[in-house]
Amino acid sequence: MKLTILGCSGGIGAGLRTTAMLLDDDVLIDAGTGVGDLTQDEMARIDAVFLTHSHVDHICSLPLLADAVGGRRQAPVTIYALEATIDALRIHLFNNCLWPDFSVLPSVDAPYLRYQVVKPGVTVQIGKRRITPLPASHTVPTVGYWMDSGVASLVFTGDTGPCDALWEAVNAIDNLRYLIIETSFAEQDCHIAKASQHLCPSLLAGELARLRLPAEIFITHLKPHDSAATVAEIGRLLPDLPADRPLRMLSRRQVLAF
Repeated sequence: MKLTILGCSGGIGAGLRTTAMLLDDDVLIDAGTGVGDLTQDEMARIDAVFLTHSHVDHICSLPLLADAVGGRRQAPVTIYALEATIDALRIHLFNNCLWPDFSVLPSVDAPYLRYQVVKPGVTVQIGKRRITPLPASHTVPTVGYWMDSGVASLVFTGDTGPCDALWEAVNAIDNLRYLIIETSFAEQDCHIAKASQHLCPSLLAGELARLRLPAEIFITHLKPHDSAATVAEIGRLLPDLPADRPLRMLSRRQVLAF
């Protein structure tokens, strides 16, 4: 398996794309602005989208994706998400006001999109790939995702604040290779991180102290206006991570094979 990072920024701007990751060539993990960099042919190959939650920076390309390539496909794209996330999409987005309801268009028998509810801890198998929603703690119902190729695993926390249940699940993975974890705010905005259930460098340090496994760690979702300060604070607050847990910033177009 390989995960190609289409977007990993906590905001927009020149050269920045919000969260979207392409698993192999047919599965999206979140659907932020990074999806727009795919070609039409690449978008048409996407069979499934796994959403962490309903916030716009993680779902904004979904309606445009359906519109762009739905007519070129023989089957609908399956949207895997929590029931609450699907409800939010139905009520607030695909509601024939902001966007057409492509779960029944162009016809009920042949829609562009279909929904599939996921639950934390219940694995979805696509071919030989196992994708398992993990607990997370955010201002709306949220999951992270554990992707297991059978050889190695990658965990993406999604947007989350401190979460005991997440680490209980992660520490039970026996083949963990990569951990992608968010840190949205600089330390001066730690109060905002706490209120919005995100991480800042000191909260990140506390969460990574719970990780008991070796893994390559990547930081995602940095807010653009404070990214340099946040990176410097992470370096200052986490200077002594074990050698088997190297920490780097995630970057757009990066490819992680596992």
